Amino acid sequence: MAEQKKQQVGSKKVNQLRPLDFGVNITVKVISKKPIAQRNRLAECLVGDETGIIIFTARNDQVDLIQEGSTLVLTKAKVDMFKGSMRLAVDRFGRIEVGQPASFSVDQDINMSLIEFERVDIVV
Repeated sequence: MAEQKKQQVGSKKVNQLRPLDFGVNITVKVISKKPIAQRNRLAECLVGDETGIIIFTARNDQVDLIQEGSTLVLTKAKVDMFKGSMRLAVDRFGRIEVGQPASFSVDQDINMSLIEFERVDIVV
């Protein structure tokens, strides 16, 4: 089985995110928040910046931090794949901070989570 190649990145915009990116520093505005599981404390949030939107998966204490309309500064975030689509997440190595209200307006026309990716292994 071929190893997946991961790319470490710095500060990015939403439209620059790619599958399996990690170490991403990004500032986003929360558009909506939808609880998925109460017992496991899991929520899916639609977040974005001036270049597009993406689904952010919040877990445990992260759920309490996130409010609709707030601005989040994500440090060392990663892009997970779920059923072929990208999801932004912050694990134990990253950090979420509520920042100052953002000066940008969110472009909701480009949803990066709607783009489907397919894994293709090439055997040489």
